[in-house]
Amino acid sequence: MTAASGFMEIALIVAFATLALGQILSIVRLVLGPTSGDRILALDTMVINALGLVVVMGIRHGVQIYFEVSLLIAMLGFVSTVALARFILRGDIIE
Repeated sequence: MTAASGFMEIALIVAFATLALGQILSIVRLVLGPTSGDRILALDTMVINALGLVVVMGIRHGVQIYFEVSLLIAMLGFVSTVALARFILRGDIIE
């Protein structure tokens, strides 16, 4: 094992732990959030953290399919956040 690969492993472990901590804190905000806006932001943050976790796993395992999965997660997360925000604001998603 070279020094560069050792540093890469440490960086991936730190990135994974940081994203996992962010995911846990987002779950806490989702449960304790006093307003619906806080809950929407917590869900959006959870999507971003899940996206980061999938990308870190893709880098760690060296498999290309993880990056395609991350694109799908990003698209679904954006659409679901917009739909939920419109539902909260207007009470209807489709006009």
